[in-house]
Amino acid sequence: MTTAEKLLATQTLNATRAAKFANRKRVNQIALTLSLAAMAFGVFWLVWILWETIRQGIGGLAIATFTEMTPPPNEVGGIANAIFGSLIMVAMATFVGTPIGIMAGIYLAEYNPKGWLSNVTRFVNDILLSAPSIVIGLFVYAVVVAYFKSFSGLAGALALALIVIPVVIRTTENMLQLVPPGLREAAYALGTPKWKVIISITLRAARSGVVTGILLAVARIAGETAPLLFTALNNQFWTSDVTQPMASLPVTIFKFAMSPYENWQQLAWAGVFLITVAVLALNILARVLTRSKH
Repeated sequence: MTTAEKLLATQTLNATRAAKFANRKRVNQIALTLSLAAMAFGVFWLVWILWETIRQGIGGLAIATFTEMTPPPNEVGGIANAIFGSLIMVAMATFVGTPIGIMAGIYLAEYNPKGWLSNVTRFVNDILLSAPSIVIGLFVYAVVVAYFKSFSGLAGALALALIVIPVVIRTTENMLQLVPPGLREAAYALGTPKWKVIISITLRAARSGVVTGILLAVARIAGETAPLLFTALNNQFWTSDVTQPMASLPVTIFKFAMSPYENWQQLAWAGVFLITVAVLALNILARVLTRSKH
């Protein structure tokens, strides 16, 4: 091959490479533009929702909002009973669902990760994770409310607990699987029993992730409406009796937002603002705990 032919071949190769590079750069720019457009589209609606929530919600906040019961139409009142009812049912659901979820997650990750029972448990857990909350509410209605012939805060807490459990199970199992096996092996080599290894080493190492899962589960159930419509129903008055119908923020928001009365609509926006702030605070706390883990 002559020098001219080599020079021509080199130029052709360089031209081909330049064309491929230009094509890849063009495709990259198109993909980047589409990604930024999708992000901007999502952020636009998120900012709009947050702005309307803050603008309308702060306007409905007052001392009476936290001290008085839900009022009749066109009268002054608050949502103290709904706030109290939500706190009680969310706390009961967390208290019931968290230990069950953590223990089930420990079993799946530590005791029988590949057994048939673990596979069945994971399958059922995935179904519960993806099941609409209204289905869980109907299930609790058929099993508890219809049997006792009464709506109650206990039934509402049970429905919320069934939402908490699968989230905590999945998070606990995943966090325990991230713990290095060397930590367990070192403890076993010193003669430490398995239960103590789990409590003192693996759970402690995965503590931030497990707590994060619990907080995310609480944030999820804080705004659930459908399960409570079929279980706790609602109550216009203050009650601490969990065996009776109990008010909650999501159900009160649903009821007041659909009404034509201005005072009810203002209280609905105030409730939306309170739930949004609570969920945002829980998500920020979960992020902080996850970041501190690393």
